[in-house]
Amino acid sequence: MEAKAKPKYSPILDLFNRLKHHYGPSGWWPGETSFEIIVGAVLTQNTAWSNVEKALESLKTSQLFDLASMHKANIKHIATLIRPAGYYNIKSKRLKNLISAITKTSGKNLDKFLALDLAKLRQILLKVNGVGKETADSICCYAANQPIFVIDTYTKRILSRHKLIEDSCDYDEMQRLFESELPKNVQIYKDFHAYLVFIGKEFCKKTNPQCDKCPLKDW
Repeated sequence: MEAKAKPKYSPILDLFNRLKHHYGPSGWWPGETSFEIIVGAVLTQNTAWSNVEKALESLKTSQLFDLASMHKANIKHIATLIRPAGYYNIKSKRLKNLISAITKTSGKNLDKFLALDLAKLRQILLKVNGVGKETADSICCYAANQPIFVIDTYTKRILSRHKLIEDSCDYDEMQRLFESELPKNVQIYKDFHAYLVFIGKEFCKKTNPQCDKCPLKDW
């Protein structure tokens, strides 16, 4: 009887399993609704999540925290409310652009918008002024529950330091690497991205990395 070939070793899958063993279920993205996740994905650009939480709370207490209300709201008023998130004038415009695109595509039905085919949904998002690949993919993955892997600065830093990618590796190349070596499972994608965020924030910092305390120190 012919022996079965051993499965090819995947460093990406090995990395996921090690982090899953360390962290367990990620519980990420921290948002109660799809709309909150979408707004948070825009607000988190170039700022700490603690600042985003303050801006989200401000929006919630303002009675504007739904698609229809924010679509009607004055852009300057939104800017005032999201001030804690930084770059509030820019981000208020980006939020209005995104909400206008959603409304134009699916009316006031956010669920209908998020149920679009992944390729079409991503295409619409990327056409919105101020929405880049990371923001679009965060919305697709976490708000729409679509199987697409989100790449961010932490991802590149961790993979580069562990010699899994070249420094020249771009967003699309990293995304293909993850999606080619992982099961096509949205929960795996969510958790793995979250684990990399946790590692990047706590240990694999841009300066003064805490390598001796990192769960990946022996990997």
